[in-house]
Amino acid sequence: MIKIGILGYGNLGRGVEAAVKKNDDMELVAVYTRRDPGSMKINTEGVPVKSVAELDTGKEDIDVLVICGGSATDLPEMTPKYAAMYNVIDSFDTHARIPEHFANVDAAAKKAGKIGIISCGWDPGMFSISRLYATAVLPDGKDYTFWGKGVSQGHSDAVRRIEGVLDCRQYTIPVPQALDKVRSGADPTLTTREKHTRECFVVAEDGADLARIENEIKTMPNYFADYDTTVHFISAEEMKQNHSGLPHGGSVIYSGSTSEGNKHVIEYSLKLDSNPEFTGSVLIACARAAQRLNSEGASGAKTIFDLPPAYLSAKSGEELRAHLL
Repeated sequence: MIKIGILGYGNLGRGVEAAVKKNDDMELVAVYTRRDPGSMKINTEGVPVKSVAELDTGKEDIDVLVICGGSATDLPEMTPKYAAMYNVIDSFDTHARIPEHFANVDAAAKKAGKIGIISCGWDPGMFSISRLYATAVLPDGKDYTFWGKGVSQGHSDAVRRIEGVLDCRQYTIPVPQALDKVRSGADPTLTTREKHTRECFVVAEDGADLARIENEIKTMPNYFADYDTTVHFISAEEMKQNHSGLPHGGSVIYSGSTSEGNKHVIEYSLKLDSNPEFTGSVLIACARAAQRLNSEGASGAKTIFDLPPAYLSAKSGEELRAHLL
């Protein structure tokens, strides 16, 4: 059995916990938190909730620590720190900072003789593999990534920080005409606005200036200013009834040619009822690979590109060859 520890028990931590229950070669041995452990109840009976301070001893009996923090401030600090003590996995998704994060985790993990797999999930993660396979097979081509329809937790949080906003769910939605053009193999050049729209469902304080809130959303740089954005003001009851889930998904589409007149389109898509539960499932598959690599003597940082596909699966090589090849 692979002994799993979870650091952080928000949406993603609970998603990892659910994934462990689906894998017969895994067991959850502890959840670690920065909160008061006595104030928390988790969904797995008999598993202790411990203070993060206990992890800091470096002596916890775990094979892989799954770090479920945020990419902005948590993971850049936590993943290198704990890679110096344990095999670790994270879902770091700030694409521009991945090389820097990789280097920091690599130095810590190599020194400790541990494995640190970063940026696991569906993008980066499963979508990254799709892009790599497509470009390897069809070097003369172009890739397109569409996200949604789904809830963007970061964009929703950005709206909630606006004065007068009590709650928000922001959906990212691919533009159907753009999808059709790409799927046809036309290789269009698309602007940000042409690829996705954004739709916000907002619960505002009583008496709040709705026109001001809508304007602040639509003009927010880096989040909404470059998109066609629709804002709906709804009640808290409607939010709870219709927008309490965290669905997401999307598509990677690659269009390439092998010779004059012979074009090919590769598409990989996901439709997810629960973004954190699916991401947690990817993290757990990668945790299996981390344990296997480290047991063979490997160390240092890895990404999903560096993992042999068979190491992700609980099935034996014989089973894989017989049923999936």
